[in-house]
Amino acid sequence: MGRKKIRVKHVLNSIRRCKVKHPSSYLDWYIHVPKVKYDFRSSGLAYFQFDLDLGEVDLSANYAHGNPETAKLLAHRYNVQPENVFISSEGASGQNARVIRCLAERNRDKTEAIVEYPTYEPLLRQVQENFPRLKRLERKEKEAYRLDVDQLGKIASEKTALLVLTNPHAPSGAVADRKELEEVMEVAEEYGFFVVCDEIYAEFDRSTVPTVFSVNKDLGIVTTSFTKAYGLGGLKLGTALANSGLIDELYTDVLNTVGNSPNVVQLVAVELLEKAMKKLEEHKRKWVRIKNETEKWLEQKRLEYSPSKFGVTYWVKLPIKDTYRWINEYAIPRYSVAPVPGSFFVFKDGYELARSDRIRLGLGAINPDEPRLAEAVEAMEKAIDTWVAK
Repeated sequence: MGRKKIRVKHVLNSIRRCKVKHPSSYLDWYIHVPKVKYDFRSSGLAYFQFDLDLGEVDLSANYAHGNPETAKLLAHRYNVQPENVFISSEGASGQNARVIRCLAERNRDKTEAIVEYPTYEPLLRQVQENFPRLKRLERKEKEAYRLDVDQLGKIASEKTALLVLTNPHAPSGAVADRKELEEVMEVAEEYGFFVVCDEIYAEFDRSTVPTVFSVNKDLGIVTTSFTKAYGLGGLKLGTALANSGLIDELYTDVLNTVGNSPNVVQLVAVELLEKAMKKLEEHKRKWVRIKNETEKWLEQKRLEYSPSKFGVTYWVKLPIKDTYRWINEYAIPRYSVAPVPGSFFVFKDGYELARSDRIRLGLGAINPDEPRLAEAVEAMEKAIDTWVAK
């Protein structure tokens, strides 16, 4: 048990030593968690396997503007033109980092950015890495985490370069509909800022969640990938949707940082989009039963949680005031159970860990073909009940 606690302490030390100005404490914690029997950390599906048949491939080929065939297939999926599609092998996280940096360099007079609160911490850190001034747009729990457009209008200014959102919202899962997004984009137009929206969880039901780009093709920017919904974390295909001028700028940035876009990732994407979508959808549906069983357990335990129409995560309130301490000092070492502490989603700007009674419960690592969910939630239940009884 002592060794596991030392590894948790190592997270804070490694953050302090990191040469990046604003590293993510969540990501550092994630990779330093010791191996556990019941892993509730993963927000993306796993276990997808596919027999690729690429045939003879020209491994010397690369693309200055993305594989045209891949761009065409993705454009069809999102109902846009190929010139509005930016493709990379950096996943959605890499897309976020590149887009945010490029927007910061685009206009040095716009020195501030707005990030929703609570939010996925790596997004917050990427903004802090590139903008000297940060503002937060609070999504209130009592209002079901909806976007507060009135508040946005009050905090935005002529210095605002961008607003960073997630839709569906990470961590609550709340979905902004087209009307909400239209209201947000009206404020963006008034002050002339971009809206970068990470829509990776929308891939669980892409037809239901409108893209911010479809709402405003000048200032709306989508970042996404197939990592969460289809179990393609190892592919690292990243997609962004934006106006054609910005797409050109992003490809120019790739050319001047890592060179041309790689061929193999985009060829695999073509293979999957043309031949494997049925299998990918079938794989995704395997988690429906797991979600239903999880919700039944949450309700039996009378644990408050945000509805999860999209994705395989739940934003759960526990009868525990400090879930970070409970997870790292008790749930992991004693019960081999690891959800994500809510503290990682409620940073204001610095690195001080706020006490949170929330956890993000992720089901992505639960194998649907060899389910151990009942055993896993039983361990979670014991970890909660014995801590509360102390």
